[in-house]
Amino acid sequence: MLKLPTESDRPTVVILADGDYPTGRVAAALLRNARRVVCCDGAAARFLAEGGEPWAIAGDGDSLPEALAERYAPILRREAEQDTNDLSKAVRFSLNEGERRLVILGATGRREDHTLGNISLLADYMAAGAEVRMVTDYGVFDPIAGEAVFESRAGQQISIFTPDPATAISGKGLKYPLPPHLKNWWCGTLNEATGAEFTLRIAGWGIVYRLF
Repeated sequence: MLKLPTESDRPTVVILADGDYPTGRVAAALLRNARRVVCCDGAAARFLAEGGEPWAIAGDGDSLPEALAERYAPILRREAEQDTNDLSKAVRFSLNEGERRLVILGATGRREDHTLGNISLLADYMAAGAEVRMVTDYGVFDPIAGEAVFESRAGQQISIFTPDPATAISGKGLKYPLPPHLKNWWCGTLNEATGAEFTLRIAGWGIVYRLF
């Protein structure tokens, strides 16, 4: 079962992106409790200013002040290629280091185009072997493939997204019946859980959002 994150969770690796800095109760606790934090280069300055010590700083380096780049050169993992964003570089670094359980924070807000891109990338990270989720100040995004059971509570707001309108989908434990295919992004939004768990079956992959 995919449980909801809590303040007491101690994630192995948190990847901190350069969107809205985590201030929500759960998101801030996950950052505080992480064993290792990988900062995208644009997020490093704020994390350091808040008293954090990153395990690594990853990205193309264009958003990191030169003074910090020099000071933290031993942990700077710079990649100049522009085919992937800094978040993907941070995930790739973590996977190459043998870390599979990843929590992404700070990946939404500020730039709506970046937000949409970062959410969609969760499927790529899952396909690459990561057990990954994205936590915001308001809820959690989980990528899934096939069948999955989710922890919930009655009345909890749930949204479901599939990239391809031909993808077959079904579920139980939701207030509103799902159509056999989500023909547009909005078609699986604003549903509700009816109890302590719900189940989804997707013939492919999708992304599920649960509001805290």
